[in-house]
Amino acid sequence: MLRRIFVGIALGVVLVIAFLVWPTGVPASNVRKTAPNFTLSDSKGTSVRLSDYKGRVVLLDFWATWCHGCKIEIPWYMEFQNKYKDKGLSVIGVSMDEDGWKSVKPFLEEKKMNYTVVVGNADLAKLYGVDQLPVTLLIDRDGKIADSHAGIVDKNAFEKEIALLLEDSAKNPK
Repeated sequence: MLRRIFVGIALGVVLVIAFLVWPTGVPASNVRKTAPNFTLSDSKGTSVRLSDYKGRVVLLDFWATWCHGCKIEIPWYMEFQNKYKDKGLSVIGVSMDEDGWKSVKPFLEEKKMNYTVVVGNADLAKLYGVDQLPVTLLIDRDGKIADSHAGIVDKNAFEKEIALLLEDSAKNPK
């Protein structure tokens, strides 16, 4: 019995250490695929084109007002927008609410979201392989998908990926 407890503790310590030193899941830029472009309207009717964000790192979040995990992540993404916007990060939220702006506009006002939000559609979800919520992607400054997360992200690990993309692109400008 004592041996099982010791083995369990040792395994836990190894996993924690591995998590802390393991490299990020961000693949090398030469193997990344180009993010599908889209044009959607924000709450004021202004066109938002993903291609207009080339040169910036984009956090692209597919979410909905009814999604519990999404509600957990949104404050994190607001924090990232504030913290990293001057270093080249732009957050775009793509609401997948079926009734569109009817649900989304009051939600935006209540949460005081500080980043661009558009309403998506089934075609866009299919292009990005979104079949559950939340799904969040990181798109590098060249418009290529650097990483994709289905479900709630690990905030600290995700922030490390964002910082890595911002740092890499700052060191290696085109």
